[in-house]
Amino acid sequence: MGLTTLNTVPTNNHQSVVYIIQELPGTKIGAPKFNIMGAQKFGTLKTLLPEHSQIILSPGPLIFKLRKLLDKYTPKDYLLLTGDPAIIGVACSIVADKTGGKFNLLKWDRQEKTYYPIEINLYEQGKIEE
Repeated sequence: MGLTTLNTVPTNNHQSVVYIIQELPGTKIGAPKFNIMGAQKFGTLKTLLPEHSQIILSPGPLIFKLRKLLDKYTPKDYLLLTGDPAIIGVACSIVADKTGGKFNLLKWDRQEKTYYPIEINLYEQGKIEE
C-alpha cells in the first residue's frame, strides 16, 4: 500500500515552486520553529526574504525586491505565507497583480498535520451563501 500524493508537475514542463515568503523564526540560529518540509510535495522550496525582514517607514525597497524575487511566479506555483503580515500582504498583492488575481496558497492543517492547496481567484463570480 503506497502513500497518495498530489501530482504537482504541470503539463507545460514547469516544475512548480513553493515560494516561502520569509525564513522561519529560528532559522538564523539553525533551529527553525516549524518544519515545512511537507510543502516539498507541491514543488521546489524557495525562500524569498530573511527571517527578520520588516516593512517599516519606507516600503518601496522591499516591494521592489519582492517584485524581482516573484518575477518568475506562475499560476502553477504556490505561496507559503510565513513571516510579517504586512510582507505577506504585499507578496500576495504582487502575485495577484502578475496573474490576474489567480494564485495558490498552501495552508497548514494542524489537526491533519499536512498542507492543503488553496486556489485563490480574486475576481471569481459566484453566489454568496450567508
